[in-house]
Amino acid sequence: MATQLDAGSDRRGRSREKLATLVRTRSETLSLYAELANQRPFEPDEVINEALQEFCQALIDYAASAHFQLYRFISDKLERRTPVLEVADRVYPKIVQTTDLILRFNDKYEDVDLTNGGTELLMLLDSDLSNLGETLAERIQLEDQVISAITGQVH
Repeated sequence: MATQLDAGSDRRGRSREKLATLVRTRSETLSLYAELANQRPFEPDEVINEALQEFCQALIDYAASAHFQLYRFISDKLERRTPVLEVADRVYPKIVQTTDLILRFNDKYEDVDLTNGGTELLMLLDSDLSNLGETLAERIQLEDQVISAITGQVH
């Protein structure tokens, strides 16, 4: 019996570590999002270009972190608590949709040089960034439901 308890505690400890990594990458991404958004109105200069590239890298790191740190942990059956699995099953399809939007944003902007010929995209950046902000807010709300289940805060 003690071995089963130890295994459960060990799994919970690993899931909490993974949550900490997810929350850290999410916070870094949101910070870079705010820095980039505060550069409005966007001009074709090196500061905007660098901020955009740094944000895109953080965005992909965050999306990957969510997948590998949290959802893979659940899908690999390392998380066994029914309330966690139920929440994850309910929200995961919606999170996949947000991931698709994140990847589309990244594909559009990751290699753009706004200082040399990227002015068409520069005009779209403001609205694309606003739409991405809504997507990130939705994703965070969904992730927080899973986090609450893992940390035992689901009622």
